[in-house]
Amino acid sequence: MKNLIRRIGTPPRVVVAAFLTVVLAGWGLLSLPVSVAGGQEPSWTSALFTATSAVCVTGLAVHDTGVHWTFFGETVILVLMQVGGFGIMSLASILALIVSGRLGLRARLSTQMETKSPAPGDVRRVVAGVVRITLAVEALTAAVLAVRLVTEYGERPARALYQGVFHAVSAFTNAGFTLWPGSATRFVADPLICLPLALTVVAGGLGFPVYAALRRHWRHPARWPLHTRITVGTTAVLLFGGAVAVTLIEWGNPATLGGLPPGQRVMAGFFYSAMTRSGGMNSVDVSQMHESTWLVGDMLMFVGAGSASTGGGIKVTTFALLGYVILAELRGEPDVATGRRRVPEQLQRQALTIALISVAAVALGTFVLMTLTSFPLDRVLFEAISAFGTVGLSTGITADLGPAGHLVLTALMLIGRLGPVTLGAALALRVQTRRFRYPEERVLVG
Repeated sequence: MKNLIRRIGTPPRVVVAAFLTVVLAGWGLLSLPVSVAGGQEPSWTSALFTATSAVCVTGLAVHDTGVHWTFFGETVILVLMQVGGFGIMSLASILALIVSGRLGLRARLSTQMETKSPAPGDVRRVVAGVVRITLAVEALTAAVLAVRLVTEYGERPARALYQGVFHAVSAFTNAGFTLWPGSATRFVADPLICLPLALTVVAGGLGFPVYAALRRHWRHPARWPLHTRITVGTTAVLLFGGAVAVTLIEWGNPATLGGLPPGQRVMAGFFYSAMTRSGGMNSVDVSQMHESTWLVGDMLMFVGAGSASTGGGIKVTTFALLGYVILAELRGEPDVATGRRRVPEQLQRQALTIALISVAAVALGTFVLMTLTSFPLDRVLFEAISAFGTVGLSTGITADLGPAGHLVLTALMLIGRLGPVTLGAALALRVQTRRFRYPEERVLVG
């Protein structure tokens, strides 16, 4: 591992190379005949698309996961989701700690890039926290789902446990893969299936630094770090705001919420809003929703989940920071501040860079898909944002985009999972330091 890191170079490049390596490994395994059910011929494009979707914890699929893939293929997808959720560098650090009990500086820096650890010396603590939180939440969710599947739906205990583990991992890693036809639509009226899945998705989308802060000061919100306050507050606003918007828009739609009792309509609206955090499962038919609901979903998916979480998007902290920048500019204030803390200019530039690069990536991906298919803009845009935000929700056109369209979505998933800034840094040949500054001159804005 040390030799590999030394040869590849900077930590961002190692992160990119590690993800691509796992994607290629999953592609190879899913291309084997033993992975495809019913003696079907493996398709290299669908295998690549599925492997990328699993490692990038997206959930978009060109085939019904529980039907097209064998138990071996499903297990490969399960492992890829878990590895993608842990983060390649986190898993590499765990293995290095087991083997040698220590990490080299480059390995620490590489893991720091993936886990967003505050300092290289915190990597061991962060990785250990990742393992404990992930396994604890997944085990609890798997147990709840397994018991419910046995007692209410008559599943055999072994099968119920397998389904519970698969969907718990899929939910916490925000992957969105399901073994059930139609995702979670058969459970739209079951709160003991929908709510555990939704809450697990939200838990996976908060980010591990948030858990570390909550563990220390969960009774005293005033002591929470600024990152934790922004993440929790913005997540709550988007989660419940999205639920209200979706429920109101779809309330009378007989193809989605309209045919459900009032309580179940509210639960289905909350479930959809939670899944736009990057979860990707659906309890109603997304393809039958109103176009305005898709637009709400576009906005929620683009923002995504918390930093250093299993979710995608530009992240809620980026979204919130841009809001604070706009508010400070409108007020004419010289500094951007929130919670009695000043936000460094470097973070402001990073937030703006991430947002603009993300807009460009989605716009370009949408444009290419529009030229390759005959689907309308609202469906194609939804698909592109879902891929970039590593969400996995779809208006039902994924399988019909063709090999070229699948490759476009594959690229969007990789870019969205690795992050525009990380990917750009990985592709940069070197960091240039300018030893002088040019004279200042103002230009007209607006």
